Formats: sequence, C-alpha cells, structure tokens
Amino acid sequence: MTPKTYPRILITDETLRDGLQIERLGVTVDEKLELLDRLADAGLARIVVGAFVNPKWSPQMAETTELVRRIRPREGVQYFALALNDRGRELRAAWAPPLTVESLPMTLLHLCETFLRRNTNRSLEDQERNWRRPVELAAAAGVTEGIMGISAAWGSNWHGPFSHQERMDALQRQWDAWHAAGISVRRIELADPMGWNRPDAVAQDLQAILARFPEVTEFRLHLHNARGMAMLSAWEAVKVLDQRHTLLLDSAVGGIGGCPYSGNGQANGMLPTEDLVHLLHMLGIPTGVDLDRLIGASHRLAEILGRPLHSQVALNGPFPQGDRLYPESVPAVYTFREAQHFRLGPSVYEGNPTPWLRAPKGEAS
Repeated sequence: MTPKTYPRILITDETLRDGLQIERLGVTVDEKLELLDRLADAGLARIVVGAFVNPKWSPQMAETTELVRRIRPREGVQYFALALNDRGRELRAAWAPPLTVESLPMTLLHLCETFLRRNTNRSLEDQERNWRRPVELAAAAGVTEGIMGISAAWGSNWHGPFSHQERMDALQRQWDAWHAAGISVRRIELADPMGWNRPDAVAQDLQAILARFPEVTEFRLHLHNARGMAMLSAWEAVKVLDQRHTLLLDSAVGGIGGCPYSGNGQANGMLPTEDLVHLLHMLGIPTGVDLDRLIGASHRLAEILGRPLHSQVALNGPFPQGDRLYPESVPAVYTFREAQHFRLGPSVYEGNPTPWLRAPKGEAS
C-alpha cells in the first residue's frame, strides 16, 4: 500500500486577534508584546497580531496601532492584522511592513445575514451589491490570481445549518465571476465563526471542491470549536488533501477565541495551537514549532488571563517518549497542578501517596 502523502500545512496563530478579542479588557500592550515574542520564540511563522476595527465594538483591538508600532520583527515571521473595511485596510497598508498584507484579492460571501449584520453592520443586499468589486479591481489591475471564500460556511446560531449545496453554489458564483474576468482562483477559504463545522461535512466539501475546481491548490480553514469538532474537522482536511495542496489552519494558543457577536462568548474557542502542533508532529508533518516553548507560552497566557485554558497538550504534556517517559515511581496524581510534573518536575506532587508497596525495579527504595 502506498503511504499517505499529506498536504503542506501552514499554521496561522490567532491568539492576539481572534483569541484576545473575546477577553475582557485588561491585557496590556506590554503583555501582548510578551506573548508575541513567546510565539515567535516557539517558531510560529504566521501570527495575527490584532485588527483595525471600530474600537467601540472591539475594544480589545483598540491598541492595535500601538502594538504594531512596537513590534520587533523577527526574520522569517509574518505579522498579519484583520481589516473589515476600506479605512481598516488603509491603516493596515500604512503599517506594512512590519505587517504583511495578503497580495491576492479576495471575494467573500457570508451565508448568515444575522451574523453579517452583527459583525459588519451590512445586509445581504449590501453584500450582493459589493462582493464583485475585488474582481473588477483585480481585472483592471491585470491581476491573474484570486481567492474566494465563505463565512458561516456550515451553519448559524440564528438560522441553523447550511447545506453542502448552498456552500457549493456560493463558491460557484464566485468562481464564475473570477473566470469571467480571466482570473484563476488559487485559494478557497472556509470560515466558521459560530462553530458549526462537522468533520463529515468538511470532508464532503473538500472532496467536491477538488473535483469541481481542480486548479485550486490552497485551502484555508478558520474553525471555531464551540461544539468540540474543530480538531476532527481539521484532521479530515489533512486526510482529504495531499502533497499537491497547501492547507492553512487558523488556531489560537490555549484554544481561546470567539466573536462577541456569535452568541457563545469565550466558550466558542478555536483549535488550540499546541494540540494542533502535537497532532502534526505525531503524523510526521513538519511545523518548525518548538512544542515545549509553545506550552510555556500557553501557561503564561493562562496567568495573564487569570483562567484555565482549553489545550489538552498544555495540561498533560505531549506523548512522553525517550528520556521523558514517566518514572514508575510517580505517586498518585490528582490535580491540574500536579499533572504539570512533565514540565515542572516532581516537586509538584511531593508527598502524595504512592501506589507502590515497594520501589519499582531499578529505583531506590
């Protein structure tokens, strides 16, 4: 049997944007810069640092300009920022570099009007009037490639699930517009702000996209974890795609994240970056990330936020191997703190009762 060949994986860490936008005010610019340095130290090469949006509605992003001004760029690291309107895009362009601005134009269709209104203050009628504008501008500029995408791809907390056919129809409309302008589509993006992704639906969609739009070689998934499906859905994408493709996966340290207008608050969450990196390493897929340093960043983030986070790898450590296998003399371990012996050492469980009547073979009694 021919061994499975996986796609190239690019992780885009959203801790400082999608992650912190759902937190209460109180995370300082200095703390954000510390986290940014920790993420870069861990080897993350694509980091979203904030958003140029109305601070009235996203107060946690109000200091994005100051944060960007104080970035100490690292070689090999790309820094991104979200912008939802022309004013935001102008600000973002003014700070490039150190910011990286996506060079390809993009069309995007939101399937949920309620979320569209709550998040961008636009209606489906507004969207219908304006979504082709990137195609027109790209054609006038002689651009040869573009991106198309869907938001709220799999469902809405206000309108329920959207069908596979609705997704494919929305993509086909965009495909037709790009190709009518003589522009090919390089990437398809599927965003899921309300956590409606399902692994079976993600697999079905990607298989259909590969069959209908074979020239597309890049795929981006922005998955929220409100129903615990994000890692399963990402895994399906890894399985469906192969070495011909690039898969961009958005994630956040500790699994934090969410839009305040989705109805789920901090419970929404994203793929935990640590857990995603651990999975990819187990599959033999390179990430360039030092998992130990990333786990350290996760615990520092938990201290800053003052609450537990949602990464199982940060709580339990990676699979122990080699000289990191647990010694047989580990006593009874009960608490989250005691489970941290994988990184903090045996002092965290000192004095706990032991299940051993005598010392394990090879260890002193």
